Formats: sequence, C-alpha cells, structure tokens
Amino acid sequence: MAVGIRVKLPGMTQEEFDSGHDHINPDRSAPPGLLFHASGPIDGGWGIIDFWETRADFDAFQTRIAEGMAAAGIEMQAAPEIKEFPVHELIHP
Repeated sequence: MAVGIRVKLPGMTQEEFDSGHDHINPDRSAPPGLLFHASGPIDGGWGIIDFWETRADFDAFQTRIAEGMAAAGIEMQAAPEIKEFPVHELIHP
C-alpha cells in the first residue's frame, strides 16, 4: 500500500535544502519506490511531501538523507518531524 510522508525541517532554508539535495540526489532522479516528491517553505522551516510505494522504500532512502546533509555541512536546528499517512487514492495525470 502506498504511503504519504510529510516531513517538517525546522529552521531549514531553501539554500540549505538545495545544498543537501545536491548531495542526496544530485541528478534529481526518482529513487526506487518514490511516486511523488514536492518541497517548499513552511512557517519556521522547510516542508516536504512525498508519496512512496511502501514505507520500506522511504526508510531505505532515508539513510541517504543523513549522509547528504552531513556531506553538505548542514547541521539541523532540530530533529525532523516525520508523519506517515496511508494513501487512499493517487491520481496520475
């Protein structure tokens, strides 16, 4: 079953996100299991909405996130807030 993952990154700026993303996924290709990814500014930081085929796919990719942020020299101001929700419907154009 597909899952939605909402991530809030407190204190993160667009520049920090882009720098981290350059290390995490430099060619911006979809990793195995990713159905949809979007990110943007939120109150007090940066927000991400992903849809994955399974939670295990997200968990497998998540190791690249910590490594990429460290490689970019980004220190998180607080732990990311990660919320998972079941996906009832996913419509592709």
